[in-house]
Amino acid sequence: MGVEELTHRERKKQRTREQIVESAMALFDERGFEHVTISEIAAAADIAPRTFFSYFPSKEDVVFHDFDLVFDAIKQRIDARPEGESTMDALRAFIGDYLSQVDHKDPAEQCRRRVISASPSLQQHDRERVGRIEHVIADGLARDLGVQTGSLRARVVAAAAAAGLLELESYFDKDAPPDDPMAVFDEVFTFVQGGVQALQRRG
Repeated sequence: MGVEELTHRERKKQRTREQIVESAMALFDERGFEHVTISEIAAAADIAPRTFFSYFPSKEDVVFHDFDLVFDAIKQRIDARPEGESTMDALRAFIGDYLSQVDHKDPAEQCRRRVISASPSLQQHDRERVGRIEHVIADGLARDLGVQTGSLRARVVAAAAAAGLLELESYFDKDAPPDDPMAVFDEVFTFVQGGVQALQRRG
């Protein structure tokens, strides 16, 4: 089994994954997330239902198909931040870079936002995923504050930062999102950063 065959296989898997996402999102957008079955997604993507589960554990994971990549990138950015850079500075830098790379006017991204906005269950899943990011932020803040991981101080500040991320997301559900989305997050960032600095002064 040569390198070329492995490369071809990986390309084929990537195309199948993309086809599942495209087919599923089109169905979700047309009929609503809750009214589409995995069998229907498989039929639209021209795969067997069992093949679906080789790529995604659930329908929800199709909608948030890129979350693990984003999560890993945020975690790495915060964990590997240089000495002297705070968790909030690292988070803000990551969000700025991310927003500059994402085309929120892209039809596929707009479709995803419509599908999530129309489904309470997907909104809950979205909050749960932001909750995972919140834990990473809290661990970084604990290091900044010189307190134990899981401390109340770090968790409270991280919760405020996570709320800012959800608020930022909500702006892209609107027909006319702001020209400068970072300005939205910066309002929360300034508040949270002020809280961190106050806690650091208290020691």
